[in-house]
Amino acid sequence: MIKEQVSPEEVGRWMRLRYRLKIGWREPTAAIGLFLVLLFGYLIVVPIASLLFDSVQVQFGDVRRAKADLGELTWYYFDRALFSPVSKILFWEPLRHTLSVSFGAILVSLSVGGVLAWLLSRTDMFGRRWFATALIVPYMLPSWTFALAWRTLFKNRTVGGQAGWFENMGWTPPDWLAYGQLPITIILALHYTPFVILLFGNALRRFDSQLEDSARILGAGPRTVAWQIILPLMLPALMSATVLIFAKCLGEFGVSYVLGLPVNYDVLATSLYRSIASRQTGVAAVLAGAIMLIGIVSLLIDARLVRESRKFVTVGGKGSMNRQTALGKFRMPATALAGLIFFLSVGLPLMTLLLSTIMQVPGQFALSNFTLDYWIGSNLETVGLSSGILLSSELWSAMWNTLRIVGFASICSGIMGILVGYVVVRSPIKGVSIFLRQVTFFPYLVPGIAFAAAYLSLFAVERGPIPALYGTAAILILALMADQMPYASRAGISAMMQLGKDPEEAAQVAGAGWFRRMVTIVIPIQKGALVAGVLLPFISGIRGLSLFVILAIPSTDVLTTFSLRLLDYNYTQAANAVVLMISAIAYFGTLAAQRLTKTNLADGLGG
Repeated sequence: MIKEQVSPEEVGRWMRLRYRLKIGWREPTAAIGLFLVLLFGYLIVVPIASLLFDSVQVQFGDVRRAKADLGELTWYYFDRALFSPVSKILFWEPLRHTLSVSFGAILVSLSVGGVLAWLLSRTDMFGRRWFATALIVPYMLPSWTFALAWRTLFKNRTVGGQAGWFENMGWTPPDWLAYGQLPITIILALHYTPFVILLFGNALRRFDSQLEDSARILGAGPRTVAWQIILPLMLPALMSATVLIFAKCLGEFGVSYVLGLPVNYDVLATSLYRSIASRQTGVAAVLAGAIMLIGIVSLLIDARLVRESRKFVTVGGKGSMNRQTALGKFRMPATALAGLIFFLSVGLPLMTLLLSTIMQVPGQFALSNFTLDYWIGSNLETVGLSSGILLSSELWSAMWNTLRIVGFASICSGIMGILVGYVVVRSPIKGVSIFLRQVTFFPYLVPGIAFAAAYLSLFAVERGPIPALYGTAAILILALMADQMPYASRAGISAMMQLGKDPEEAAQVAGAGWFRRMVTIVIPIQKGALVAGVLLPFISGIRGLSLFVILAIPSTDVLTTFSLRLLDYNYTQAANAVVLMISAIAYFGTLAAQRLTKTNLADGLGG
């Protein structure tokens, strides 16, 4: 019998591997890393895999139509969603609407946001510092806040219920103005204009104005300077804003639900919602997979653009110069333009919602028409809502559900974020670090409505030792934790990369164990990152809708789903009141998060 010879190099490799494993298991970092790999593999990878598998597996109730046994592999759902006579309604028409709305929103937001970013960053416009913060408020608020305000103003009798303000004033808005593509596009554009202001404004601030001076000295006119110098250097920032807005619009549900569903104007997100509501699980899986694929591709394009943008570097002789342009006689009109955009995107929607909650008949401004009954009244003449919203037990139940579900999920996300950051930076096992870094970012690539569909696919039925969780708070907590991990994990990783090993090594020499080092050294030093890892998911969860609308039931109603349910019952005043509460929590929560973490969304927009 001939024994295979083992080379000394292979022996050396095995010994080095064995040594690394031995060192890796000496501290619990490796065990924690393995636990996190299994946890996030199950909470992120498995639901998406389950969803994709549903698209090729015969579902209950489709045996006859698919002409196959339950659980068999099939292409029936792809055929139905993409090639059948109903595919136009299920996929192609919603896809066209999604692309149309997205590109319209991108065009408007780039036009408006680009002008505002230039005014804030490179001119002497009045109130630049105030506008730098005020003009990003629309992104702090739920996008469907503006949709409800639009519906309150322009609603007509097409969908029944109370008339809108304009109709009560004697003018009936046409359907194309009240619902569908135009209002959805305008609202999404105003909501995502802050993206352009932030990205384009920061790029303009870094731009060295000496390049413009040099071009002018050589005889270039303003148009030549703009098109041949400024625009090429700003192109990466503009393209990044374009891709990010497209990815956000792709999964946007609330605005299309409020303004599209009443007239059957479906986008991919609402078509997916309809499929789930009608128990077309397989078709819903195909639609969710399509949304996911488009979202991943768009954000990978953005990552590529970010890498390419590093090639666009300007170097000034004595540091970058950011010279302001004197607007002269246009200074007041420019300030008026910024004020108008703020009024249209923040002032008018919030004022409309607030006034609508204290009016008995919408749009009538007689003093006798104003009342606080919809806030604190009793014995209202409505079937399902007999008291003011602040006296409704359903509101406080939804508030409690929101605080306990979102709060618990946010605390868990913050703690997990710190642990992920610790393992990614400290783990001696490189594969664990790479896996955790990538898998915790993956939910960012998946639109919320598709991620909710993935959780519904996995947890709707009992699987092994895991019971069916649909209808419980647990599925909402798990989905929120996974969905918010990109923010929490990035906060943890960023913080741990800035923390050297010296404090821990000194404590270890003194005999402190891993848990004591975490509690007395790492967490106190990184409390800012922990706060950010809790607050950011909390704010996002408070105003979130896509996950809850799929996974919540009446007993687990949160504020967002409660407001939509009121809207479905045509209790407009009460629905608007709840949305105002959500907006206030989201806005002041964002300000608190910025103060506690010493950050500012408007940094770089001038001062």
